[in-house]
Amino acid sequence: IGEVYNVGGGNEVSNIDLTKQILEFTGKPESYIEYVKDRPGHDKRYSLDCGKIKKLGWEPRHAFNTAFNSTLQWYMDNEWWWKKIKEGEFQEYYNKHYKDMHGMKKM
Repeated sequence: IGEVYNVGGGNEVSNIDLTKQILEFTGKPESYIEYVKDRPGHDKRYSLDCGKIKKLGWEPRHAFNTAFNSTLQWYMDNEWWWKKIKEGEFQEYYNKHYKDMHGMKKM
């Protein structure tokens, strides 16, 4: 009670490697990658120490690549769920807050 436990798989993967994995999974070429300038304050690394929860016997149920590929497949199979974020209110919000920042383009 009152403790904080980080839950993670103990995987550390760079954004570019994840991007390449997505492209490979979807059969798209790496030429789809558009390099942009890092935004100020951009996190260079995300990492969790999961040792505390593992001492309690917790372990991830799935290997990272298996779970990641399952997630990608879900998004591919459920376009109806995410397609709406490229339209309407979210599109307006995105354009207002991001389109002119740090080399980002309109969605």
